Amino acid sequence: MIRLARTNRSLAAEWWWTVDKWTLLCLVCLMVLGTVLALAASPAVAMRIDLPPFHFVYRQMAFFLPALAVMIGVSLLNVRQVRRLAAFVFATALMLMVLALLAGPEIKGAHRWLYLGPIGIQPSEFIKPAFVVLVAWLFAEAQRSPGIPGTGIALALYATVVAVLALQPDFGQLMLVTMVFGAMFFMAGLSWGWIGSLGALATAGVVCAYTLMPHVASRVDRFLNPESGDTYQIDRALDAFYAAGFFGRGPGEGVVKRILPDAHTDFIFAVAAEEFGVVVGLMIIGLFAFIVVRPLKRAAEERDLFVQFATCGLVALFGLQALINMAVNVNLVPAKGMTLPFISYGGSSLLALALAMGMLLALTRRRAGSNVEPPSGRRAHA
Repeated sequence: MIRLARTNRSLAAEWWWTVDKWTLLCLVCLMVLGTVLALAASPAVAMRIDLPPFHFVYRQMAFFLPALAVMIGVSLLNVRQVRRLAAFVFATALMLMVLALLAGPEIKGAHRWLYLGPIGIQPSEFIKPAFVVLVAWLFAEAQRSPGIPGTGIALALYATVVAVLALQPDFGQLMLVTMVFGAMFFMAGLSWGWIGSLGALATAGVVCAYTLMPHVASRVDRFLNPESGDTYQIDRALDAFYAAGFFGRGPGEGVVKRILPDAHTDFIFAVAAEEFGVVVGLMIIGLFAFIVVRPLKRAAEERDLFVQFATCGLVALFGLQALINMAVNVNLVPAKGMTLPFISYGGSSLLALALAMGMLLALTRRRAGSNVEPPSGRRAHA
């Protein structure tokens, strides 16, 4: 336990007495759990593709400390600095997404990655939290000053992001960004006219994706009618849940990781359930639920509209991604190719999530002027 006196006015002391320690603890637990599950799931995958057994484990561990440093470092920022960081990350990530589209390698029919030597980066992972914070800022400014065209600028940013995601293509991320944007627009006071227009636009987008993207149509068809195509990964994931029981087969005794191509990424939740049982699966769900509900409770007590919108948007981004991944694992929705936050293998995903949760921790810190009062005898500075 870190001990810092309440009279200490240093940046570290201010952070320690104002940050939400329970949310921080749950996030660190998820990161540690992700490293443990990388150790459980990835050696079999690595050996299957002729890599050293601990290739993915070492890479995941190499990103652990930088990700933790990013999350803690960003959580030290005040509200204004979070907005500035979001603007910088958004501009940089958008530029890199366009560069990936024009010059990035084609992997599984998509241009989402850029490589600097052995290190690969997926810029779309980083643009999501920055987009959420910027949109929250624009919605808040539009409500404070009706003369500011915040809603129109937010719509332009959304159109830009989804256009690049559609061209890559990355339909899963596009759907996630659309759902989060819709939720934030609704919170900002969406009129019935906008609800109808955006609903029609979303429906048209889904129909176009199904019609124009064969892999999207294939996933939807196989979900609705498993007899229409290959459902190997989903079937094996369901087998893992059936075999798990309350306490699982035991560490290292799982079978599904030996045959599932994406056991260390998209289907790591099935690996966790098979080896450690339903109890650990429920514990993982509980951690995600706590990280979603607790900041929402703080946002409800917040006076600053921007902080309210940004907190809810970041929580929606985090919670929906986790929900979609786990729903795919138990065959409740079509496969999306989406990682489980902090649990699935992936350096870009880990760093981008650390950035997003660092922003969330920074925005939910107790500040002077918010309804969330600091502990007695102490005042924090935004």
